[in-house]
Amino acid sequence: MSDDEQQTPEMDPHARALRTLAEAMFRYALWPSIATVVVCAVIFGIVNGTAGALGAVVGGVLACASSLLTLFLMRKTAAQGPHIAMAASLGGFVGKLLVLLLVMTALKNVDELHRISLGLTMAAVILVAAGAEAMAFRRTKLPTIIPAGEK
Repeated sequence: MSDDEQQTPEMDPHARALRTLAEAMFRYALWPSIATVVVCAVIFGIVNGTAGALGAVVGGVLACASSLLTLFLMRKTAAQGPHIAMAASLGGFVGKLLVLLLVMTALKNVDELHRISLGLTMAAVILVAAGAEAMAFRRTKLPTIIPAGEK
C-alpha cells in the first residue's frame, strides 16, 4: 500500500483502483521498456553507427517519458473522480502528441541523430509499454464496476 493510501483510509474506491492500476502498469512496463531501448540502441548502433545508437537512445527516452507522463496523470487525477481522470488522460494524450511533434521537428536536422533509428525505437518502446500496460490491466484484480454504495 502506498503512502497516499495509508494517509487516507477512506479513499474513494475509484481513486484506489486507479492508483493501484497505475502502479501495476508502471511495474509491468518499466523493465521491458528499458530493455527495448537497450536492444534498439545496440542494433541501430551496429547498423548505423554512433548516430544510430544515439538516435535510438533519444527516441527511447522520449517514449519512456511519454509513458511515464500518462501514469503520472493517472495517479494525480485519481482522487478527482472518473470524469476528471478521463479528461486529464485525453488532454495528456493530446499534449504528449503536440510535444512529441515539436521535439521531433526540432530534432529533424540534427546530424548526430539517425532519424529512422530514433523513430523506430520510439515506436518499439511505445508498443512494448502499451502491451505491458495492457497485461498489467488484465492481471490486476480490480473491479470493473464499483457499486455506488461503496463510496
